[in-house]
Amino acid sequence: MPLSQEHQISLLKDLLNNQQSDCCGSVAECEQVERLVKSLMANGNYSQDAISFLTEIYEYSQNGVNASNLGEHISSHLEQLSQWVENMDSLS
Repeated sequence: MPLSQEHQISLLKDLLNNQQSDCCGSVAECEQVERLVKSLMANGNYSQDAISFLTEIYEYSQNGVNASNLGEHISSHLEQLSQWVENMDSLS
């Protein structure tokens, strides 16, 4: 059973929150973030601002998958992670 848009947003927020608070994550989490963002962008009717920050999250996740040091990658994006989580409220 596919996740509703509301559940996708909630899961995405949880994943980003965890990466921010723990300063670590896994490649699988980054891949999950990519899939969630891709699905939200394909199925949602969002403002240009929302599309812009979703694109940033997608690129962040792609770079995380390919990062030689994922913890360092996450640490260097803590401010953006916080902002993205705040911006998620505009999606629901």
